[in-house]
Amino acid sequence: MKKLHIPLKQHVGGPCVPVVKVDEAVKRGQLIAEPSGLGANIHASMSGVIAEINDTEIVIQLDDSQSTDFVPIPETESKLEAIEAAGIVGAGGAGFPAHIKLKADIPDGTVIANGAECEALLQHNVKQIVETSAQLVRGVQYLMEITNAPRGIIAVKDKNRQAVIELLKATKDIPEIDVFRLPDIYPAGDERMIIREVLDIVLNPGQLPIEVGAVVSNVETIKHIVEAIELRKPFIDKDVTVAGRVQAESLILKDVPIGTPAKELIDQAGGYVHPHGEIVFGGPMTGMSRSENSPIIKTTGGVLVAMPYPQEHRKVGLLICECGGSNERLTEIATNMGAEVVAAERCKRMVEVNGRYRCELPGICPGQAETVMKMKKAGAEVVIVGSCSD
Repeated sequence: MKKLHIPLKQHVGGPCVPVVKVDEAVKRGQLIAEPSGLGANIHASMSGVIAEINDTEIVIQLDDSQSTDFVPIPETESKLEAIEAAGIVGAGGAGFPAHIKLKADIPDGTVIANGAECEALLQHNVKQIVETSAQLVRGVQYLMEITNAPRGIIAVKDKNRQAVIELLKATKDIPEIDVFRLPDIYPAGDERMIIREVLDIVLNPGQLPIEVGAVVSNVETIKHIVEAIELRKPFIDKDVTVAGRVQAESLILKDVPIGTPAKELIDQAGGYVHPHGEIVFGGPMTGMSRSENSPIIKTTGGVLVAMPYPQEHRKVGLLICECGGSNERLTEIATNMGAEVVAAERCKRMVEVNGRYRCELPGICPGQAETVMKMKKAGAEVVIVGSCSD
């Protein structure tokens, strides 16, 4: 890898605006782009010289010698300002700027650390909990301090017993922080499902956790928050699970520099198992197809190498679910299978809220006989399902 491609959009909001110029030397951790509206700062994750700037990315010609040292973020007056300066966004995939989410005052509320990691194959969040549970607990305490929340909860699936054990040890003398054991169901990591399981409150589609006095943050996001506060480290590295049709079968990589191409991580996992299919960034349910050259960004949780697509020449119907594959993703899958899509229907739990379809009760899937029969009448011979359990 001689060049590093760092996208200008790695978050909810518009692309960031570069604050560096071509031929300028930059150090790891140096600020290279700022948001013009909703967004988060972007920093160089490796040292080098700016080779190109365009509408979508900053390209860095890398120095021959690299270091894990970094340029620290400036001193700030508050922890929240440190989080903003570090460019921290939701590392679980949502990408919402953390400093905006944490501008909350919930004196009677709860901070919830989301350690569900509900997508199959992904394991880096659980590994983080097992190895650095004390750091996670400190992070929850920081979030409680920032939001004035009197209570913290760390939610993790009960099946991840070692993670549960380490968290119970780390919180045994901290009565204001509890460990909640989630059931092993999909999508346990959905914010509204977390709220329902942990607080026994059912949020309406489109309703935010803050409306019931809760702030939910992914455990890796909290890791980056701790690093920003304690080490003044910007969000320049990402934890990633590499799995699927790779020689190592599953490999957890910590602190991968943002911008690292997928192929480099696949090589670290021993290379491909042949034959193989597409590369998916994220989890198998909600991930998206990418290429070997696609760069790791702040929201990339997994690099998964799939099996080759089976070929399907029958006519296909798509059953779309908010908790799984989108219409675009399911259509892409059907096309790669060589199938003809003749019908597409949403799960009957989905309702439109502010121009977006949301699930009424994530994780509680209804029967779909009526929907399937509707697609059958449209000519579908088989159905590709987003994630519904029925």
